Amino acid sequence: MPTSLEDWLKTLYVVFTFCTVLCFGALKSLMIGPIAALILILGNLGVILGLFPAHVAWTVYTLLKTNRFDAPLKVAILLGLPALFGIWLALSIAGSVLVGVGYGFFTPWISSFEAFRQGDESNNFYHCIVDGTWGTIKGSCTVVRDFADLCIHSYPIYLKELRENPTSNELQPLRFIHVPACIIVGLMGLIVEIPLYTAIAIVKSPYMLFKGWQRLLHDLISREGPFLETACIPIAGLTILMWPLVVIGSILMAIFTSFFIGLYGSIIVYQERSFQRGVAFVIAMVAEFDEYTNDWLYLREGSILPKPRYRKKKPSNSSEPSVGRNQSLHDRFGSIFPEAPAMLVPSLTSSRSVREAIKEVKMVQIWESTMKLCEVSGKELLNANTIAHTDLSDWLKAKHANDATIIDVGLPCFSFLHTLLNSIEAGSNGLMLFDGTEVNHLNRPQDRLLDWFFHPVMVLKEQIRVIKLEEGEIRYLEKMLLFGNDKERAKCWENGSLIPQDALRAAQIEGISRRMIGISRSVSKLPTYRRRFRQVVKDLITHSIGKEGSTKSVACSVAKQGSTRSLNSSAAKESSTRSMSARSIASIEIV
Repeated sequence: MPTSLEDWLKTLYVVFTFCTVLCFGALKSLMIGPIAALILILGNLGVILGLFPAHVAWTVYTLLKTNRFDAPLKVAILLGLPALFGIWLALSIAGSVLVGVGYGFFTPWISSFEAFRQGDESNNFYHCIVDGTWGTIKGSCTVVRDFADLCIHSYPIYLKELRENPTSNELQPLRFIHVPACIIVGLMGLIVEIPLYTAIAIVKSPYMLFKGWQRLLHDLISREGPFLETACIPIAGLTILMWPLVVIGSILMAIFTSFFIGLYGSIIVYQERSFQRGVAFVIAMVAEFDEYTNDWLYLREGSILPKPRYRKKKPSNSSEPSVGRNQSLHDRFGSIFPEAPAMLVPSLTSSRSVREAIKEVKMVQIWESTMKLCEVSGKELLNANTIAHTDLSDWLKAKHANDATIIDVGLPCFSFLHTLLNSIEAGSNGLMLFDGTEVNHLNRPQDRLLDWFFHPVMVLKEQIRVIKLEEGEIRYLEKMLLFGNDKERAKCWENGSLIPQDALRAAQIEGISRRMIGISRSVSKLPTYRRRFRQVVKDLITHSIGKEGSTKSVACSVAKQGSTRSLNSSAAKESSTRSMSARSIASIEIV
């Protein structure tokens, strides 16, 4: 509590600032929100409905052509496709509306509060009015573009990989008798999981609401967590006001995840070859969700709901260890559901200070550094005539990613390799970005999407460090990553590569190459990747045109100098000829 006049003045200033920014933010939301929301909603709806026939055709064609599924499993999936596509339409349209309204109305509001975290206090009110206006509209267009990239490029690439992959020995054939069981359990999962997940989330939402308010008010009074910095108090106050919306969002998230949990029961039937175990999974997941939310909200441990066993044997753990209360759920879902669906409870745990949060490397910083390294590597390869202007143009014109693999796969893998090599050379425990920032287990972004890639990349880096590649082997790996199966282009590139004579050594390098290509292909399917990489390719094309222009100008100047010299030499020859002829005539006259 304030004890002096100075403290009271600071408190009054913070309250006045908060109320002023709140009013300005609300006014901007009412003016900008409808425009941004309509752009995002109508754009996403156009993409969803416009590509829906193509998505159906691509999916059915892939299902018929792939060798990874046997005939009974194909029949089961075909029978379930109408329901799956119906769920896709319902969830995607509803999600577009919610995201459009939330982004359009709350982004200008939050931008008004974020303006007071700028360093220059004299321009805070100016940024409070300006920030979040045109940027929100541009952001909504960017969201539509990234969503279109996912639907137009990422999904077809995934389907193509599914068609081209050979038959896996790990997949067991499905008997026709299990087809009705898969369909029944899938429908049963939807009927059971959706209402029960919704009921559990709604029943526990009041406790989440008051528990969150209690935590935030405690941090406000004790000046901890987000309230530690005076400049961040306004936005932290907005968090208190908007906490009911966070609770509502957690309920919607629970409903959204219940669709996929319910459908996963069909996969349990396929894996376990048992209708009873599929039903047991449907029942057990309700108890798992209840237990998970109890842990997050610090209620009593366990659940009173039944939790039957639905696995014959416990599956092996994933490569990334999971600790604490999420261990059992992580074991069950594996790579498909890395974390069990739960209500969002971000502030019920102990809060970190703003200074600690600022030390984190942001995801956007990783993206920018990665793309910058791709651009620098591309310019070096262009200057060395390793890649050409036509390679870049072919990638922009290519309808599918595999039509221009040198740029689409080779260039990112080439720059990715040098990131790993630079990290190893620097002795880093993580990754050294292009700008010199180190990303390790302590300061990496707390993003679930990044978790799927960070640990495999660290394993790959350790494998490269252990085998201690020589200089010639590194050049050989560069050639394999950049050109892939294009043997003619690889032979033309004389980079000092050395093919290992040891068969084991060559197999290790080829294995590293395959894993790096697989990681790069997976990253290329993520949102925002294609938009950012497209800008890199455009910048490289500009650099290539400038390089060709400078080469032509140098060639023209050399040609001009050569023509001038030739003219001078011809004139000299002509004058000498004339003098010789005059001398000969004179000598004849004398004679």
